[in-house]
Amino acid sequence: MMSDTPLIIDSQSDRVIARLNRPDKRNAIDREMIDALHALCADLEHTPRVLILTGTAGVFAAGADISQLRARRAADAHRGINATAFIRIRELPMPVIAALEGFALGGGAELTYAADIRIATPTLKIGNPEPGLGIIAAAGATWRLREIVGDGLASEMLLTGRLVGADEALSAGLVSSIHPPEELLAAAHAIADRITQSDPLAIRHTKTALRAPRDAHPQIDGELQAELFESSEKMRRMTEFLEKRGHR
Repeated sequence: MMSDTPLIIDSQSDRVIARLNRPDKRNAIDREMIDALHALCADLEHTPRVLILTGTAGVFAAGADISQLRARRAADAHRGINATAFIRIRELPMPVIAALEGFALGGGAELTYAADIRIATPTLKIGNPEPGLGIIAAAGATWRLREIVGDGLASEMLLTGRLVGADEALSAGLVSSIHPPEELLAAAHAIADRITQSDPLAIRHTKTALRAPRDAHPQIDGELQAELFESSEKMRRMTEFLEKRGHR
């Protein structure tokens, strides 16, 4: 499992498992890892599959690499180095599942906010302590976290830097389930199994509709549904459903 690459990729026909892999740095996200995430996104944009993101050595990611952040200046902030990669992950055609263990802090937390589904172990500690380091959480937390948990909790977390544990994260809807560490990846695969049993185009269109702004509905739903209503896969699946129940 261990490798010198910052991202260990297990590519399968219907899913990709990507492990953040800088265990000596608690998987801190550096520029090399960001480049690897861009390469992964390019692959998944070309060949859409479910993505499972997880960590190594009992940690998801303990933030961005501080030694690199310290060296960054205004021009780097305007480039949105981490934000651009996380937006790309958010916009992948198929769902992204984040399987979280241990710390998911700073940029690591923001990477998880870009996922569609988050699950965790009881050891999870998630949050954004950036102001304590003289910066803000600028890679998605200020808009994504409030969409996930609401303004009140998001404001508290971002303004105080307080870390949230697994139980509170579950209660707030930040994660959808908690699993023992030895069962975490299996639980992620079980979710992926349910997703991949459905029509891939219907899943892609559902994700598109979920990500659309409120004022795009219901028009976008009708446009996406219109394409699906004409698809051969819809006819096949519905015919099979009816035949199983004896309604020919």
